[in-house]
Amino acid sequence: RSAPAGGGGGIDPQFDAQISSLPSKSWNEIRSDLEAVQTPEERRFRSDLEFGYGAPGSPLHKLRLYDESNAEEDVRVTLYRDSASWCPYCQKVWLTLEEKRIPYRVEKINMRCYGEKPMSFRRMQPSGAIPVAVIDGVTYNQSNDIIYALEEKFGDAKRLLPTDERGRAKAQQLLRLERQMFGAWMYWLTGPAQFKSNFVSVLEDVETELANSPGGDYFLGKDVSLVDFMFAPFLERTAASMAYFKGFVLRVPPGQKTPYPAINRWFDAMERLDSYRLTKSDYYTHCWDLPPQLGGCTHEDAGAAYERTVNGEDGSWDLPLKPHNGGVEPDWTWCGDESAAKREAAERLSFNRDDATKFAARGAGRKGTPPYSAPLSDPDAVPAEGVLAAVDAALRVVASALLEGTEARG
Repeated sequence: RSAPAGGGGGIDPQFDAQISSLPSKSWNEIRSDLEAVQTPEERRFRSDLEFGYGAPGSPLHKLRLYDESNAEEDVRVTLYRDSASWCPYCQKVWLTLEEKRIPYRVEKINMRCYGEKPMSFRRMQPSGAIPVAVIDGVTYNQSNDIIYALEEKFGDAKRLLPTDERGRAKAQQLLRLERQMFGAWMYWLTGPAQFKSNFVSVLEDVETELANSPGGDYFLGKDVSLVDFMFAPFLERTAASMAYFKGFVLRVPPGQKTPYPAINRWFDAMERLDSYRLTKSDYYTHCWDLPPQLGGCTHEDAGAAYERTVNGEDGSWDLPLKPHNGGVEPDWTWCGDESAAKREAAERLSFNRDDATKFAARGAGRKGTPPYSAPLSDPDAVPAEGVLAAVDAALRVVASALLEGTEARG
């Protein structure tokens, strides 16, 4: 029954009545069950969010202080980033702030594909492009300018660029390679199969650089650098989109042979960083958010099986889930135990239950005006009032199952 807003999900009174009649707990009972099994850190999540604390952080932070050693009045940076965390250019700035532990505020701005931008932002950034950052009262309108300003103005924070001439020259060489990789990826992702050979050639250069990295799995050795943060958003999106649209597999589950072992070791190293874990997204999100951002991606037959699996078709989302989504997307084992992930999902769902219910009910509602290119993110879509009770009941069943297990829910 999932569908884009106004996507023809329709209203089936008999089905909705069956859902509404399912035995389910109230939201207050679900919150009580959740609090009984949460860790002390999990119970502090909402207060940490309000005060800007928490390790690791959360995409929900509007203020990021890390801990009590920083005060809100001392914050020197305001980051304007996209509301849905889709933008790769915002991600690399976000990574830099987190890794350097620079306190900052967040203002969330819609991307063009899913909403309007406020006039206050337009006055600051006439093009409407994100990210934008205000640092010590100075506005920076390009992601790389923001990153270099952070490195320069916060000298007491962790250094992310080499200070020696040789190291800086190597970093610049790698940053040129990153732009080559981006271009080769874009050409094939949005174009025909004839662009594959150039993409593979450039990817092999990236593999060679990582394989020859001195003493570590990052681009400049054992320590993460701005080079890694420039590559990260695009290698992450490459791994997801190339499998889904082209059938080209870059990232593999542990122990599986690959032509790109150094790139896979790099992914593993990045996933050990709190800063990257915070900003990393999943294949489903990337494969659905890239087409509206780019104006479309081209499908090839080799990607069809991966597309079905990522989309939850052919039983790929049936319980029990297959390891690594059937080998398509490596499991997020670095997240910790599965029960912690279930508690987190139950907390977010129960806390946002009213908005989540309305959002889900848009599938049987009406599309908004004007239309936007992101089919699942129409900001003006109207939910179908007639299904709200059934959707609420279904979400309560889901939240209870996250805490009790599917067996307990029958």
